[in-house]
Amino acid sequence: QVLLVESGGGLVQPGGSLRLSCVASGIIFSITNMGWYRQAPGKERELVATITDSGSANYADSVKGRFTISRDSAENTEYLQMNSLKPEDTAVYYCGARIVSSSDNRVYWGRGTQVTVSS
Repeated sequence: QVLLVESGGGLVQPGGSLRLSCVASGIIFSITNMGWYRQAPGKERELVATITDSGSANYADSVKGRFTISRDSAENTEYLQMNSLKPEDTAVYYCGARIVSSSDNRVYWGRGTQVTVSS
């Protein structure tokens, strides 16, 4: 069974920083694209950033220049470094990854980690 588990969320003041982590576990043959998404109350889930297995990153316009996505393929882990946080960044952040496992080839999701930006 493949699991994705996020960590690193919390309460931070505007202008502060947080680093989110997401670890994939289970019998994993390969991971291609990985990404971070977020959902604020009353809003739809939106893409924050994605990264390919070759390290090519893509960002939502709202986070460009503030957030950095990275991955450690050897550890099946991805990260999201969030700097200059704003109240509008408040949301539940989810990691997602396309994983080829012993049983299938599909996108898996974590359960999310809350990020709250408030003074």
